[in-house]
Amino acid sequence: MTAHKSDFLNILAERGFIHQCSDFLGLDALAAKGEGVAYVGYDCTAPSLHVGSLISIMMLHWLQATGNKPIALMGGGTTRVGDPSGKDETRAIRSIEEIDANKDGIKGVFAKLLTFGTARSEAVMVDNAEWLAKLNYIEFLRDVGRHFSVNRMLSMDSVKMRVEREQELSFIEFNYMLLQAYDFVELSKRYGCNLQMGGSDQWGNIVTGIDLGRRMGTPQLYALTCPLLTTASGAKMGKTAAGAVWLNEAQLAPYDYWQFWRNTEDADVGRFLKLFTTLPMPEIARLDALQGAEINEAKKVLATEATALLHGRAKADAAAETARKTFEQGTLAEDLPTFEVPESDIRNELGVLAAFVNAGLAKSNSEARRMIQGGGFYINGVVVKDDKTKLRLADVKDGVIKLSAGKKKHVLLKPV
Repeated sequence: MTAHKSDFLNILAERGFIHQCSDFLGLDALAAKGEGVAYVGYDCTAPSLHVGSLISIMMLHWLQATGNKPIALMGGGTTRVGDPSGKDETRAIRSIEEIDANKDGIKGVFAKLLTFGTARSEAVMVDNAEWLAKLNYIEFLRDVGRHFSVNRMLSMDSVKMRVEREQELSFIEFNYMLLQAYDFVELSKRYGCNLQMGGSDQWGNIVTGIDLGRRMGTPQLYALTCPLLTTASGAKMGKTAAGAVWLNEAQLAPYDYWQFWRNTEDADVGRFLKLFTTLPMPEIARLDALQGAEINEAKKVLATEATALLHGRAKADAAAETARKTFEQGTLAEDLPTFEVPESDIRNELGVLAAFVNAGLAKSNSEARRMIQGGGFYINGVVVKDDKTKLRLADVKDGVIKLSAGKKKHVLLKPV
């Protein structure tokens, strides 16, 4: 692998962040001088980002760590349209109030991985509604839309796949790439932004922005994408049986976040240590070389370091200790996720299916029933054999009932 001049590209290359770049030499020269100003856009479709977004946030982190300037772009404007990339159907149209609430929810994660301020390499957070919401449609078509070829737009993967599958693509979604390209031009004018980063599925949209910038007279712009992560078994990164792995504590407790990383497949440990921790490469190489049962120690380090980045060292260590007590000592750890139910529900003998669904250990009664048939559910460590089993007051131990899905996911049910 050819060494780059900039620490930024060298770090990203050795840690596995790079998928495509529009011009390595040009971007390398900028980054080496600390003149890289890069943005990643995040649409406000939920109150929290999920772990699939973390790879691009880490790219912004390393950009800043090497003396360059990151921009976190909130999609207050583009979320009103909806990005068709990787989607089989039109996104739901969200109200402005819902978008604003989601935006407020996702902002907090960035402060944990970036340093914000007014200095040259300090991060800024911007909302594209600032310029998109004010656009005059006729003027936008005349000044921006005239630079776009419909033929070329139809060749973009985000459009082409939907058309080939005969899946509806709304006109509003078709316009999304114009807005994203215009964001790049506006950020160049307002903040001197010269680089857009994102997942590999964004490549077409990003290079469209580069082309628009050239036509509208901006300085040279660059594109850098990261791979869309899948696990070694081919599963999409950030999805579990229980749903998305959220970055906000309000949507996913630090203990559950720790457990997500602890359950990493053996073949992914080294790769995820490079991408989702800031551990030095020699330490990662040592951990990646562990074999057999020792690989579990590397998984614990991955889980603790990844959780510390997002939730702080104290909560990461607490999650690790909770797991140790639960799995190694077999004791009941008070820090396990807890949900409360009225004591009257237990007195009336709460059905096991409802209990496991309400605890988030199954998505539906039918899924819970399948888990029971496979011997995958436990009450206080005892396997559930009948889906008609009821929880009773006699099951309450030390004020709680411990519900488990498999050997690794546990929740405490607390009658109140």
